[in-house]
Amino acid sequence: MRNALISAVMLSSGVVLASSQVLADEGQWQPYQMPSIADKLSERGIAIPAEQLADLTQYPMNAVVGLGYCTASFVSPQGLVVTNHHCAYRAIQYNSKKQHNYIADGFLATSKIDEPTAGPNERLYITEDVSDVTEQVTKALSQDPLVRYEEIQSNRKSLIKSCESDDNYRCSVRSFHNGLEYYLIKQLIIRDVRLVYAPPESAGAFGGDIDNYEYPRHSADFTFLRAYVGKDGKPAQFSKDNVPYQPKSYLKINADGVKSGDGVFVAGYPGSTSRYRLTSELKFASDWLYPTLAERYQLRIDTIETMSAADKEVKIKYAGSLAGMANRMKKYNGLLDGFKATDITAIKQSREDGFKQWLATDKTYQSYQTQFDTLESLLAQKRIDSQTRYYFENAQSSALLAAANKLYRLAKEKAKPDAEREEGYQERDMKMFKARLKRIDSSFDITVDKTLWLQDLKAYKAQDNRVAALDAILLDNNKVSLSEKLDGLYSLTSLIEPEKRLAWMDADVNAFETSADPFIRLAVALYDTNMVQEKDKKTLAGQLSQARPDYMKAVIAYYKANNWPVYPDANGTLRISYGMVDGYQSRDALYKQPFTRLEGITAKHTGIEPFNAPQKLLDAIEAKQYGTHKVETVYQDPASWLCRLFSCLDKPESFGSVPVNFLSSVDTTGGNSGSPVFNGKGELVGLNFDSTYEAITKDWFFNPTITRAVHVDFRYILWMMDEVDHADNLLKELELVRN
Repeated sequence: MRNALISAVMLSSGVVLASSQVLADEGQWQPYQMPSIADKLSERGIAIPAEQLADLTQYPMNAVVGLGYCTASFVSPQGLVVTNHHCAYRAIQYNSKKQHNYIADGFLATSKIDEPTAGPNERLYITEDVSDVTEQVTKALSQDPLVRYEEIQSNRKSLIKSCESDDNYRCSVRSFHNGLEYYLIKQLIIRDVRLVYAPPESAGAFGGDIDNYEYPRHSADFTFLRAYVGKDGKPAQFSKDNVPYQPKSYLKINADGVKSGDGVFVAGYPGSTSRYRLTSELKFASDWLYPTLAERYQLRIDTIETMSAADKEVKIKYAGSLAGMANRMKKYNGLLDGFKATDITAIKQSREDGFKQWLATDKTYQSYQTQFDTLESLLAQKRIDSQTRYYFENAQSSALLAAANKLYRLAKEKAKPDAEREEGYQERDMKMFKARLKRIDSSFDITVDKTLWLQDLKAYKAQDNRVAALDAILLDNNKVSLSEKLDGLYSLTSLIEPEKRLAWMDADVNAFETSADPFIRLAVALYDTNMVQEKDKKTLAGQLSQARPDYMKAVIAYYKANNWPVYPDANGTLRISYGMVDGYQSRDALYKQPFTRLEGITAKHTGIEPFNAPQKLLDAIEAKQYGTHKVETVYQDPASWLCRLFSCLDKPESFGSVPVNFLSSVDTTGGNSGSPVFNGKGELVGLNFDSTYEAITKDWFFNPTITRAVHVDFRYILWMMDEVDHADNLLKELELVRN
């Protein structure tokens, strides 16, 4: 975040907040909100009717699907799905072995019969309906915090049970605006997902962690999957007799793509943002939470990299975990750099001060000052609790102990009526519960697991917030080192064996409490402490479920009074954001163009990971095998914010190559990975896969002058399929259109 212009713009919060143009592209909007911002969409050149975008049964929204952690979309009538390479990484890893390493070599199924399962945990979620259930969730709640929390959960579970008419649907009740609203979301589950086509990691993640959150980028971050169902057309578990799913619609792909200044929009499942959080919460994240998490992640990354360098099987097993940790690590560091470079805390505090002043003078909301003070007090307690519990929770990080904890909890919960069980332990959860237990083996190595756990136990031992039950088992004998004690646990447990691990799902409480298995014994010993801490969390959550909604009522009124956009923080539900293809001024005298070219890959290529592009890709670039994907010119739109500042000339810029990645001002965050990027007509032109380093702080505060999302240009995907990997069978499935 080395950016004088950014600092000048962001430090002057009055300038940022006063400009309706600056705020134009902000917002991760619920689909039903689209008609309310139809004028904004039109200003960006998005011609598809807002009412159509609001309708989840119509194109293109019914072609957008969730993966549970990323986004994807249907692109053929035969259930073909496209998402990011890093989103499908687990599927690629699951099918990689020493004899055929698809992570390193890539994979292409030339016929449907050659498409392997993506793994037991992979699912596609198709959102079919979203309905407001706020009244059903919040009506006549108790004033007692713990009882209130339990009542909310009971109401949610009742709504979910009514919604899930059969096993083919997964329903959830999500909180919006911090508990001010609740929506019931109904999703069709596709359980048979298969791997179809993935480029080598050296192309799909070209630049690796060095280029992560950076720009210019040259990443082929895409992978194709396919959805399968039973012969009756209904979702089913993996079977060789299953047939490709026929989606209600699939996306048309515009082979001519977009140019600078074009309006675009993105649909997907952004994970989490904190834009309505208080300044005190930002300070806690900046001063303690992010630095603490970053330090732990760095230690784990260093450990896994060292151990995987000596063992190829370990490298394959932990490839997904390592990539995820490296991504989070860089994000935390980016947030910390961003907070320093642009003083986001001061910006948040300025807006909060303005809110307090408005609150003191507005007759309707003056009484909400008390709720605001209560909220601050509760958040202070939450911060203390988080710090107190942090090391004890990490001290249970072993994959086998985590499994033992969940299995013992399951035995306890099964003694209750299903409706009274904790979420995650109801009958509806058992298939996924079993799949997670199975999947442990694909990303588990005893030596690595023990080493990582030992690090967390040493950190726990070095601080004062100790738990007697844990100390009694692991830290009670100074004659035996902690490392030797862990060796004993791993050597005596049966949880390493998949079948025996799964068998514990059917065991009763007595079987756990009389077991000699050391991990089971530890889980039993820690159960009461974990439950006490969970009860404390629920009580605080019950208190916050009263304080936060009241605060949000006043904040929303304040935003509306200032004509600022009002949309909920991201929470993993389907959203739409819009913007334009545009570069940005990243620092003094450095303007980053919106498109990158094939030749940038050659320029970056060193032959050493992560800049080791596949030879066949380099050969195609050297031969200038552009096919029909070459772009003669791109245009710098004279209406863009940068041109208005610096008086750009309205003339075409020579391009003469295949575009690889491009930038836009759409509002995205984690979970939007794999999201389809649409042109103004609703045609697919790219896949979202990253943000720029300067934009990382958008989780807390959106600054449109520098916030840019990074996308894979679909012209590059088509070029890879056509000229490099010769995926002719898949190209025939796609519906390509031209401008």
